[in-house]
Amino acid sequence: MSKQQHPRVGKRPDDFEQRREHLKELTDEELQERFWQLTDDIVRPLIEMARSHTSPSIERSVLLRMGFSSVEAKELVERIQDAGLLGKGAGHVLLKVAQANELSVREAGLAMLDGEYTDQLEQLFDDGGGSQ
Repeated sequence: MSKQQHPRVGKRPDDFEQRREHLKELTDEELQERFWQLTDDIVRPLIEMARSHTSPSIERSVLLRMGFSSVEAKELVERIQDAGLLGKGAGHVLLKVAQANELSVREAGLAMLDGEYTDQLEQLFDDGGGSQ
């Protein structure tokens, strides 16, 4: 089988020597160090975004893995979002409610679904950082 080039894609110019000029004098160790530095530069913003951004679907997924049904998870996420605390993490919110009221996380979630503890949410995250 011969490799056929797509008609709309032209042949790429061979500029390897020109593109590698700034790397030519580096040792294997220096190249490896440069590789990992560039990798870190690329990945760091993704990690930071993952730490600081969430979505209702991500938070529902977390609650599903914590044992809540999809209907329960949807309602809890909506309540937590309405309270302005979705960025703290739905699981984290439930954990704080559970700890404050000496309940299991499941009990805390079910109580929240019954309308309990909503007035307590702001106080629980009054520390500004939302840390445990």
